[in-house]
Amino acid sequence: MIRIAAALAVVGLLAAAPAAEAQTKAKAPIYHAPRGPDGKHPDLNGVWQVMNSAGWNIEPHAASAALQMRPGPFVPVPAKAVVALGAVGSVPAGLGVVEGGEIPYKPEAKTRRDENRADYLARDPEVKCYLPGVPRANYMHLPFQIFQSESATIIAYEYAGAVRNLMFKDPGPAPVDSWMGQSVAKWDGDTLVVTVTGMNDSTWFDRAGNFHSDQMTVVERWTPTGPGVMRYEATITDPETFTRPWKMSMNLYKHVGEDARLGQFKCVEFVEELMYGSLRKEPLK
Repeated sequence: MIRIAAALAVVGLLAAAPAAEAQTKAKAPIYHAPRGPDGKHPDLNGVWQVMNSAGWNIEPHAASAALQMRPGPFVPVPAKAVVALGAVGSVPAGLGVVEGGEIPYKPEAKTRRDENRADYLARDPEVKCYLPGVPRANYMHLPFQIFQSESATIIAYEYAGAVRNLMFKDPGPAPVDSWMGQSVAKWDGDTLVVTVTGMNDSTWFDRAGNFHSDQMTVVERWTPTGPGVMRYEATITDPETFTRPWKMSMNLYKHVGEDARLGQFKCVEFVEELMYGSLRKEPLK
């Protein structure tokens, strides 16, 4: 009888566990971020940065020797142009930020993605310091800063001095396609929702050749989830390239102390030799 009683007690505890867990979750406090300059919405001001490897590849990936490979005697080896970089030119592993793991490319678009990857050095716009576009600008290896006032919000990126002006009054369709597109914002509770349109087809999502067409629309959601932490989500819709809309999500972390500032990385001058060196009267060897 003692054994039976003990068994019944264990069963009772097991049965009560899910209910207790559900009750604990139900009582978990929802984070209430400090209010911003308008006194109504969260304060997003500050310098933010990811802590992931999405800049290399937004899909799950293992570490590899280089972004561009070529056939070797037994296994692929780094392309000739990056051999001298050694470990500096390698790719760190990443869990990926795409929900579901894989980007839903149309077959012909996936073929082009693979061609981009095989010719990375010539095709990736980042190599030539072109503006990164959205959402790529938000998860590169460099930070960005949000400037939020009562009437305006601007995002400044350390990479190439890129800037976005978030408009809270929709001006209508973008007059022309551009590298960073047109950003129209609104608040959904404590979440800042930004719809980005009018982007050209020259930007990539990462260094792995993932791309889009000029028909892409990005809907971003910026939600503070804890002190110094913000959840970033981007839903991608591009019927010309993908079979369905898809989403990526990740955490952004706020810099504090002496790190809470942007440096300068205006890289256009750094690629002059790459882009125009062949035009020298006597090109460098």
